[in-house]
Amino acid sequence: MALVEVQVPDIGDFDEVTVIELMVKVGDTVKAEQSLITVESDKASMEIPSSTAGVVKEMRVALGDKVKQGSIVLVVEAQSVEGLASSVERVPTAAIPQSPTPAPNPQPSTPNPVSSTLEVHVPDIGDFKDVAVIEVMVKPGDTIKVEQSLITVESDKASMEIPSSHAGVLTELKVKVGDTVNIGDLLAILSVQGSALSVERGVMPAAVPAVPVPATSTTPAMPASAAQAVSALNTERPTLNAPLGLPHASPSVRKFARELGVPLDEVKGSGLKGRITPDDLQAFTKAVMAGAVQTKAQAAKAPAASGGDGAALGLIPWPKVDFAKFGPIERKEMGRIKKISGANLLRNAVLIPAVTNHDDADITDLEAFRVSTNKENEKSGVKVTMLAFLIKACVAALKKYPEFNSSLDGESLVYKNYWHIGFAADTPNGLMVPVIRDCDKKGVLQISQEMGELAKKARDGKLGPAEMTGATFTISSLGGIGGKYFTPIINAPEVAILGVCKSTMEPVWDGKQFVPRLMLPLSLTWDHRVIDGAAAARFNAFLGQILSDFRRVLL
Repeated sequence: MALVEVQVPDIGDFDEVTVIELMVKVGDTVKAEQSLITVESDKASMEIPSSTAGVVKEMRVALGDKVKQGSIVLVVEAQSVEGLASSVERVPTAAIPQSPTPAPNPQPSTPNPVSSTLEVHVPDIGDFKDVAVIEVMVKPGDTIKVEQSLITVESDKASMEIPSSHAGVLTELKVKVGDTVNIGDLLAILSVQGSALSVERGVMPAAVPAVPVPATSTTPAMPASAAQAVSALNTERPTLNAPLGLPHASPSVRKFARELGVPLDEVKGSGLKGRITPDDLQAFTKAVMAGAVQTKAQAAKAPAASGGDGAALGLIPWPKVDFAKFGPIERKEMGRIKKISGANLLRNAVLIPAVTNHDDADITDLEAFRVSTNKENEKSGVKVTMLAFLIKACVAALKKYPEFNSSLDGESLVYKNYWHIGFAADTPNGLMVPVIRDCDKKGVLQISQEMGELAKKARDGKLGPAEMTGATFTISSLGGIGGKYFTPIINAPEVAILGVCKSTMEPVWDGKQFVPRLMLPLSLTWDHRVIDGAAAARFNAFLGQILSDFRRVLL
């Protein structure tokens, strides 16, 4: 075994490009031609491949480092003598320019400036064939400057912007997003004042000398002409009507996104300078599959919480009103969480035949027990809330009436032998529903502790998809805010939800006299396809009995 230093090959006329992605780590086994890092200039990004196969023993670069031709990327332990010899062959030697193709004879200029047209062709972009157009940066009618970027093309390993060889007004664009282009392909037609020779840079040669590519590298060296073109850092891109740039991601990540069907412009990157990584794609995909995130395409198909036209339901169109004509207005974009939850709530409200039972529970003794428990456990730092007792009481009721802990699956009813309780948490970004798992196996103190931790994560925006899925029953508590009763919307695929309002001291007749008792309003909403009115009434009555005498939980 031999240690081999893998260097940055000849990447054209690029100097001090930034490392924006590390694709391997110490201990990884790499193959020859496997991409190791991604580097980026102001105009292009490309992946640097390994010149040999082996095991990575040492990384010599980090994110944000500047590298150039000859910089050592990493050290690998070559797999064999042949591998070492192969790696030596791959190290680029002096670049020998190819003979340039002579430029065509220029047309004689006319003595007086006249309007004429010029064809802009794809310049020599090295050993690239059938590269895809992934972005169009201009449109007919735009005034184009010399070396202004017109399109972005991408191969499996690199992306680059193709500049204009002339200045003028774009009269016709010959390519669109998704097309594939090669050197010499007609890109655009410009209208210019004066003859072709009066343009700032003159006619571009039909073929320009290219810096040779290392014989076995899958990342072609950037030719001198393309390098000069894509590194024209002082040229200005038009600011009016210019489309937004591509998502900040390497070519391999964009290819991975296309394979997964992930809309890159909706993914938030966690890499350097917000760059999108493969882990970001996988996390986004899992979140969509779990229902925690909705893509714009999904949101467009679902009726919006307040702006859907209801056409899919056969309803009349949503009214369109110019609110500003009645007085001052302010328009604010809805938050992402509200958009997602709004679509789900509308679906649940429309598709579930929901009925709500209202009742009151006497929690006088339970509240006294809760207060004394908090005094006894003051040093522990865990504060017991009434919601923790409600969760334990609901588990007991769910065990007695298991249809409330079920879900519809087609024409079948799935009874769950686990009791995961979701609770609605009010956050600055909107309503979120963390889930406490296996509540039947936990005491009130443990439930209170977990509930506090999950509520804090929800407020901080740090809840993961796994912490908001799998609930079998949900409690929506307005706590001490106020109100008497309300109708909560069932959180599908659950079949029931309990709404709880602020408890109040009320006079209650005990058969002889009115006595003050602390009463808790309960609002139980249930799916009438699964539950009938008698079962709902029994569930609420049983829940009230437990809350009035919590010893029943032990029965």
